[in-house]
Amino acid sequence: MPAKEQRQLTRRFVKMSVQDWIVRLPDFLRTSTFRLAASFAVIFAVSAAILFAFIYWQTAVHETNRIDRFLIEDARVIGQESSAEIYQAVSLRITGDLHRITYAALFDGSGRRLAGNLDALPEGLPLDGKAHAVKFFLAVDERNDTESARAVARLLPSGGVLVIGRNVEAVQTLGDSVLRALELGVIPTMLLAIAAGAFVSWRAQQRVKSVHRSAERILFGDLTERLPTRGTDDDFDRLASSVNLMLDEIGRLLDNVKEAGNNIAHDLRTPLARLRARLERSREAAGSHAELRDTVDSAIADLDQAIGVITTLLRIGEIEAGRRREGMTDFDLGALAEEVSQIYQPLADEKAIEFRYRIEAGLAVRADRGLLLEAIANLVQNAIKFTPAGGRVTVTAANGPLGPTVHVADNGPGIPVEERERVFDRFYRLDKSRRVEGSGLGLSLVAAIARLHRFRVELSDAAPGCVFAIVCRAESPVMESSGGVAAD
Repeated sequence: MPAKEQRQLTRRFVKMSVQDWIVRLPDFLRTSTFRLAASFAVIFAVSAAILFAFIYWQTAVHETNRIDRFLIEDARVIGQESSAEIYQAVSLRITGDLHRITYAALFDGSGRRLAGNLDALPEGLPLDGKAHAVKFFLAVDERNDTESARAVARLLPSGGVLVIGRNVEAVQTLGDSVLRALELGVIPTMLLAIAAGAFVSWRAQQRVKSVHRSAERILFGDLTERLPTRGTDDDFDRLASSVNLMLDEIGRLLDNVKEAGNNIAHDLRTPLARLRARLERSREAAGSHAELRDTVDSAIADLDQAIGVITTLLRIGEIEAGRRREGMTDFDLGALAEEVSQIYQPLADEKAIEFRYRIEAGLAVRADRGLLLEAIANLVQNAIKFTPAGGRVTVTAANGPLGPTVHVADNGPGIPVEERERVFDRFYRLDKSRRVEGSGLGLSLVAAIARLHRFRVELSDAAPGCVFAIVCRAESPVMESSGGVAAD
């Protein structure tokens, strides 16, 4: 096998072995929490090692420079004395050295030792009066040991050589102490950090497993299941709470879909059955072309009603999906309310209903103008529809304590308190209003538009009649009635 292919095969085998070893690790050792803790432990260990090395380097350099300055000055002072005084100074240096860390020797021109504790001139030591690192061979006590030292060699006027040195093994001992402190401090700390990371990772893994179990139950159809929380308000609890709120909203929407399906079946079955019966009767009993045309016109009206219901439902779904958020613009809410009022003024006059509107200028809002116009129009149309002849409908647009607000009030039959909770549900209609033409989707559309804009829809009693209000305040996403009843 060629060498290149053999190297590739070896690398592939090593990579597969490492991957297999990683897969065999416990789950909590493969989590991001443990990897993060291990990374911080390694970073701490490297930082501590660099710090200790810097401290040792600074200490060693400072101590070495101090020794060098002392040796150079001592050799200069002794070298300026007479031969006898030099001999006496060297002897005193050795006699007073109780710790055996000082080296001093006097050599003649041929390199023969005249005094001191050195056997011979250190090899390679320049005679320049400067400090250098050397290895000394000890001559006393017949020892043959060598010791690291800093030494200064100075050439004397007599031709002799003066050597002054000092043992620096203490600096090396300092390095050993620093290394030992590093071993005793940093390494256990790193191991403790890794162990703490493993424990934290294991705790987090247990919570993740409980979330996985709940998610699996939800996945397999148990929509009442919720992610577990411990009440600690930590990251897991906040995430689980957000997911639970999302699941609540999904459950609410699914319930609405089921209810909408049932309501569609109920509300469309009657007109479709009536249409079918009318067509059958017309097929069997129509005696003229005019009678057949009337039957077809009636059938078209019933189909238009059914199509209108389906179109409204699709529009509510589109609005609730938030597909119109890109249409937000700044405009005057008062001008919009006045426009709607002018559109519906003739309809109120036709029903002999007193129609009033009071509009305040300068009500700046940011919204989808077309959708907000549709919401206000639905409220005005509902008020006119359910207010009897001789009644009164009032539209007001003004700045309220919570922001620009549009009120639509009437003195019609009103809405009972016990039924206000459901008036925004799709297809929901009061029993006394079922004789009035409609699908029960108008207020649902208003609620969907308000929810899209994060506005509020409020319902209150006018005694008699009722008041609907759209509060254009972006900070409040809820819709409620004045009695605390949710209207969404």
